[in-house]
Amino acid sequence: MSSLTHFDLLPLQIDPQSKAISATTPSRALEAELANLNSLHRALLSLETPHGIPPPPVPVNPKRSANVAKLRDSGNGEFRKSRFPEAINFYTLGLKMALQRPQWEPNQLIREEVASLYANRAQAHMALTQWAEGAVDAEASVEARRVGNAKAWWRRGRCLVEMGRLEEARDWVRRALGMEGEEGELVALLRDIEARIAKKEEKA
Repeated sequence: MSSLTHFDLLPLQIDPQSKAISATTPSRALEAELANLNSLHRALLSLETPHGIPPPPVPVNPKRSANVAKLRDSGNGEFRKSRFPEAINFYTLGLKMALQRPQWEPNQLIREEVASLYANRAQAHMALTQWAEGAVDAEASVEARRVGNAKAWWRRGRCLVEMGRLEEARDWVRRALGMEGEEGELVALLRDIEARIAKKEEKA
């Protein structure tokens, strides 16, 4: 084992009431690290476990997973009934619950949940012709899961088309094809976009 050759004494202080740790001298990087540490500390204090003892590594709260799935399914049910605002509300509640998972739970689980919920909420916004909101949600879904998420890629592309942002839509769908391969709906959307751009240039 190598010997210690360097040591930095960090100017830290702890709040006697909240036990939050802070730096006495400004440092953006240090403040970011301390913010994460304090956030984890608050999460541990709010544990619903006997004596407030942290659970074993990488546990998943089955109740939270079931509630997130129930909210998503309720949103899907409202969507099938063409009650799109109600569907959006259920998806939003599901997102809030999924994003409030403790930091020790698997990051991939959170990504899968929010990717599905954002994609579904994007579809509900599209049904209400809320193209800007749909584009934002579809992009958030793609950020959570880039591969195996062709529907979210397609939905943002369609929203951009509906907003008249054809060049941006073309670039987006080309990126989607690079991630998803020659997926049929994406290929068809790209052809539609290119035809619209060609028609627009003819009129110019």
